Order: sequence, then structure tokens, then C-alpha cells
Amino acid sequence: MRAMVCLPTYNERDNLDPMIRALGEQLDTDRDRVLVIDDNSPDGTGKLADDLAAELPWVEVLHRQRKEGLGPAYIAGFRHALARGAELVVEIDCDFSHNPADVPRLIASCEAGTDVTLGSRWVQGGGTVNWGACRKLISRGGSLYARIILGVGIRDLTGGFKCFRRGVLEAIELETIAAKGYGFQIETTYRMLRKGFSVVEIPITFVDRRVGESKMGGSIVVEAMLQVPLLRYRAARGRL
Repeated sequence: MRAMVCLPTYNERDNLDPMIRALGEQLDTDRDRVLVIDDNSPDGTGKLADDLAAELPWVEVLHRQRKEGLGPAYIAGFRHALARGAELVVEIDCDFSHNPADVPRLIASCEAGTDVTLGSRWVQGGGTVNWGACRKLISRGGSLYARIILGVGIRDLTGGFKCFRRGVLEAIELETIAAKGYGFQIETTYRMLRKGFSVVEIPITFVDRRVGESKMGGSIVVEAMLQVPLLRYRAARGRL
């Protein structure tokens, strides 16, 4: 297997079918797979995922018993992908905020030798669509806050559209990652940088979801803010 695309879902029934089919148009389905990681969605997303897997041989489904947050869902997906032998692992949102057409760009970057490729909103050429000033301020301010506290140069530390080489995920001790919400994105990227892996940002346009409800809430933002100085503290004491 070349690449496995990890697609966490919770109440994404309206988005799942079109997202799967859009990914199928971008991937080499003889060498690539899509893994739906469903957290027991009450709207039937998991059942739809099973139906799609029965129809499309390149789709797999991982059912989890309850909603625990983005971080644990991705970690479960990463472990599954590594066990299945994927050389590259991609993470992407199911709500089309990340464009499936950008997936081949991330994969190509890692195939060319980059350890981690991050689809970035905040590098030249990147941006957002349908975001208000407040949300832009929170996202850009959060990334700047994390960059300053952690002392790194990545501009979109909260970005969740990434491709990893398998050796990166094997090296960062997935079982010890603490963050469960969007702080997970900051922690994983920081751990990768601490291990000496190359992280390259490529510009993407992030489009606010049009269908379904956002999973972003105040508690997720607070968790991420509190996790950042804790990460720096743990790193200073050799615990990362």
C-alpha cells in the first residue's frame, strides 16, 4: 500500500459519500486506501461507511465505541494504517474544508523526500473562504501563540491537513500524546520537529463547511491554549 487517507467522522452522513467519491477521483485506488474512522455517529454515518466499503474495495471502516475527540480518533486510524503497511498516511477533514484535489500534492511532496507535508492556510498562496474576522483572528492568533511559546517556525501549527511518512508516526510515540481536540495538531507537529523530521508547508485554501455542524468549541480552544506551555515544559525536561 502506498497511502492510507484517514477520515475521522462524527455525524457526517451528508458529507461522507461525496467526500469518499471525490477522494477516489484523486487517489490511485490500486495502491491507496481510504479509512473512515467513525465514533459511533448517531446519524448513521457508520452504517453509510460500511455500505460504501461494501461497494468500493479501496474503502475501509474503523468503528469506535464513543466520541473521544479528534486526537484519539486519528491515533486509532494511524495505528490501523501502520498495521496495514501504508508507507504514507494522510489526515483530512470530512466536511470539504480541505480540498480532496490537494491530496496528490501532499502525497507527491512526501514521495519526493519530505517527512511531513502540511497543507497550510497561513503561508503565501494559502488562505480561507467564508471565514469571519473573529475566526481568522482565533486561528492565526492561535498559531502565532503556539509558534512563540514553542519556538518553531511552522506558520499553521493548528492545521489538520497533513501527509506523513510511516517512519514519522512510528517515532513519535503515539500512545503518549495527550491532546484530544485541535491541540492534537499542535502536539503532533511539535513532536515531529523535536525528533528532527522535516516539515514542509504547502499553500491550501481552507473552505468553511457548508453542511453539518462544526466540532470547534470553546473548550477545544482552551485545551489547545493550555497544552502549548505544557508541551514546552515537558520538552524542556526531556519528556517528549
